[in-house]
Amino acid sequence: MAIKLELHNEPLPMSAPFRIAGHVFEAMPATVVTLRDGDLFGRGEAAGVYYNNDHPEAMLAALEALRPTIEAGLDRETLRGLLPPGGARNALDCALWELESQRAGVPVWKLAGLEQVRPLLTTFTVGADEPEVMAGRAAAYTQARALKLKLTGEPELDAARVRAVRARCPQAWIGVDANQGYDAAGLRGLLPALVETSVALLEQPCARGRESELEGLERPLPFAADESILDLAELEARHHHFDVVNIKLDKCGGLTEGLMMARRARELGKQVMVGNMCGTSLAAAPAFVLGQFCDVVDLDGPIFLKQDRSPSVRYEDGTIFCGEQVWGPLAIP
Repeated sequence: MAIKLELHNEPLPMSAPFRIAGHVFEAMPATVVTLRDGDLFGRGEAAGVYYNNDHPEAMLAALEALRPTIEAGLDRETLRGLLPPGGARNALDCALWELESQRAGVPVWKLAGLEQVRPLLTTFTVGADEPEVMAGRAAAYTQARALKLKLTGEPELDAARVRAVRARCPQAWIGVDANQGYDAAGLRGLLPALVETSVALLEQPCARGRESELEGLERPLPFAADESILDLAELEARHHHFDVVNIKLDKCGGLTEGLMMARRARELGKQVMVGNMCGTSLAAAPAFVLGQFCDVVDLDGPIFLKQDRSPSVRYEDGTIFCGEQVWGPLAIP
């Protein structure tokens, strides 16, 4: 039976504006792919990579152009040669995983080589704002045991932000995300405050393409690559600048490549992190599978939306858990 391809975009408005270095987000539009094979189906959701101009309109067009090939049937490895890393490939790759799961009658995580899945401790993200505002928002995450703070590349203000949050959340694991906001001089001004407040991770300290600025800079805590390493090829080229690799399925083009990156990062002696570009539980579900292989998990995206899908991932005691009814053989379309 031929595969039927369904495509559409969704606006996904956020419950409140969310600020990072250089950007304020009021929505996280996404492309949704559905593959139907009789009564079976597979779905994938992708927001794309905003700093690469990888937007839902272009993603939808790229997938529509491949409609005959997709509906004739293709596997995930063939897909890796048809589309470049990015949101379009991610949405289609994840749809192929769920369809394969339904055909086999087994969970996606079992297809990925896992014997079982466990709830994952996840960070809860605090957007950049005034220090006391951020501290209040961090404390309002009453279940959180791990926090990620967005910074803006202003050493004194960012140091005040971190100190304010640490004062309100003395026991929490804290990571910070500079979102490309710093140069080497600014980092030298910020790092003492991060050490003082026991920050455990500094994500994407420098601009993409300027990773050489990190050479010779003392690393009193692990540096993580986000924008600097998008896919498997860039992992090979740039891993030596970082201690941790943040794998996002929208960046690398799907769970297939994400799992390959996690294995290769381990071989290179790196820690592995999983994140996502916000999105609903349908985007978080495949990232949850990848998260089973990771050291750091940042999968709080659905909580920032005005409305999530149902059924949805579950947050309890600072963890995220995704059941098979969300994405897999027991899923409800």
